[in-house]
Amino acid sequence: MAVTVQECLELQLLEVEMLLSMFPKKGEINLDEDAVPRMQRYLRNPDGALPPQLECSIAVEVAEAKVKVELQVLLPHRYPHIAPQLFARSSALHRQQQLQLNTGLASYISSLGSGEPCIYEAVQWVKDNSLPYLENSNMSSGSVSKEVVVKETLHRMWIYSHHIYRQELRKKIFDCAKKLNLTGFCLTGKPGVICVEGLRENCEEFWSDIRYPNWKHISCKHVENIETEGSINNLRLFRSFEDLQFQAHGDYGLRNDYHMDLGQFLEFLKQHQSGHIFQILFGVKGKLANE
Repeated sequence: MAVTVQECLELQLLEVEMLLSMFPKKGEINLDEDAVPRMQRYLRNPDGALPPQLECSIAVEVAEAKVKVELQVLLPHRYPHIAPQLFARSSALHRQQQLQLNTGLASYISSLGSGEPCIYEAVQWVKDNSLPYLENSNMSSGSVSKEVVVKETLHRMWIYSHHIYRQELRKKIFDCAKKLNLTGFCLTGKPGVICVEGLRENCEEFWSDIRYPNWKHISCKHVENIETEGSINNLRLFRSFEDLQFQAHGDYGLRNDYHMDLGQFLEFLKQHQSGHIFQILFGVKGKLANE
């Protein structure tokens, strides 16, 4: 029997309440103060709009190393019946060790199966398994690459926002994509859409950096992973990180409240073998004017 979103959110709420009781100290769990009330309001009135996907970060103390590893958590609406998005990071880890740690975490979570809450198990895994990566964080890049460069995975994230207007925000998006060697695009206007593709750890770092501390009207709608024994560059759909702007219509007043031409956007997606993403982003099947 199919499980409803309401049943999934009830399980999420119970798990969050359990985690808050297990990690009561200030700073152990960073959770938007409106997240739980929004879920509770929806569960009282399921006919209303879905609350945003629940996201939080948990500070995991690795006592032996006397450092903390931050576990970032994003729960899709149908979690725990689909996997959560998890990303562990620490300033004490080099990028390669951080990638290895997250690969191990993803493998462990996939071994648990779906249907049961697993965030506490993820926290415990990070606590129990981070020490070797922390101890090896000063290894030479040559020995590290010998361990892990067997297969590479291209990670592609499709991110939706109610709007993207502000110049300082757009600058942050482009600077971050360039720093992390990500290709894709940023569609400015209303709605706003971002696509980034590259190494998983770089995409996750981009997602973390742009949405914190207070970008509320944004969500990761879809993630693609493609494994290859060659270079991930051969799998990229975009050659650079593009500034995407189309003909717009609407009010060009002080708020710059204008809507982008989604027909042109659909054509762009189809040119990049991504026409199916239109329905994932907007909930309707796209159709060009000449079709």
